[in-house]
Amino acid sequence: MNWRQIHTVYRKELTDTLRDRRSLISMFVVPIVLIPALMFGMFAMTYKSVRKAYEEIPTVMLVGGAESPRLREELAANKRIKLAPYADDYATQIENKQLRAAIEAPDDFDAILASGAKAPVVTICSYAGDMRSGAAADEVARFLSAYLEKVVRRRLAEQELPENFHRPFLVRRKNVAPPEKVGGAQVGGLIPYLLILLSFTGAMYSALDLTAGEKERGTMETILCSPVGRTELVLGKFLMVLTASLVTVVCSLASLGATAVVAVRMLAGEVAAAGGAAAGGGAAAAGGGLPMTVSLPGVLGVCALVVPLAVLFSAVLFSVALCAKNYKEAQSYVSPLIFVIILPAALAMLPGVELNATYAMVPLMNVALVSKEMVSGNFPAGMIALIFGSTCVYAAAALAIAVRMFKKESVIFRA
Repeated sequence: MNWRQIHTVYRKELTDTLRDRRSLISMFVVPIVLIPALMFGMFAMTYKSVRKAYEEIPTVMLVGGAESPRLREELAANKRIKLAPYADDYATQIENKQLRAAIEAPDDFDAILASGAKAPVVTICSYAGDMRSGAAADEVARFLSAYLEKVVRRRLAEQELPENFHRPFLVRRKNVAPPEKVGGAQVGGLIPYLLILLSFTGAMYSALDLTAGEKERGTMETILCSPVGRTELVLGKFLMVLTASLVTVVCSLASLGATAVVAVRMLAGEVAAAGGAAAGGGAAAAGGGLPMTVSLPGVLGVCALVVPLAVLFSAVLFSVALCAKNYKEAQSYVSPLIFVIILPAALAMLPGVELNATYAMVPLMNVALVSKEMVSGNFPAGMIALIFGSTCVYAAAALAIAVRMFKKESVIFRA
């Protein structure tokens, strides 16, 4: 193996790639500009729509309660609910989104409540799956909870009992995990998923262009006539595909990190502003929880695990695209592989799927599972070594197959 020839081939392919506008867009513009813009835009639109839904004063109807003026007065006095007049077709109105929610209560709700003989049943009707209807149902539930607390306090006062009589003890929840583990549990599965997908898509264009693209342009024969061995040729081309994959990952990671920092700061500012305007500081309390963060050494470790994975992707894409007669046919071969990549990575994001020796041998899924642990600040040395070693073996096998296929005349000159 002549490393000087490999370097020459690699430098030639790198120069051609840097001169190709489509390659530059694929490696730099898409990961640095397009992906963060799409994610930030989607996040902003989602946050804006959710905030608008929960800030809206919902229209709610009281169904029943004809002989319960106190319930109706309490409901009408709530500034966060707009009470609509009764109509028989309230369910249809909720379904057609003309009405956000309805409260079904017995006509003699006040009398039953005053007697204390039994507990009247109140039903909240909403449109399951509709965000605005769900927000209205949440607002109604808060109203009913506050009304229930008010009734209980009144009864305790009538019996000259302390207000906490019905609460012999309080239950609170306390997080004992550090912020890194909290952040890793929440977004630990998403980071390796994105890196795996980006490393695959980053290698895709170069692999297609350096194999099927060469065949379609008729330059493959010219390259084969050069005084360079087949092994050196395929390794030089492979290194270019690997470079494109790793450059895409690095650029995407840097841009996504910057986008996440900006988004978190904007969200923190919104929460702080809402908390300052909220009565009683309820929103401030909601926004003042444990800050979500991830382990920086864990993220760097995930990047190290992506390197053999990028080698595997580059070799597989190179081999598959080499079998095609032209660029279009290569695209039809490579496109279904995206689903093969997504499925194991998505399975690792499911709750309850934990890293073990069996999963450590499953390609892609093993990297995604151990990455979740590393982002959380856990570094299982044995599993990391096993996964890194097995991924390197898979990558070496894929690269050996690529070299072997490049040496076959039936594959290179397939008509």
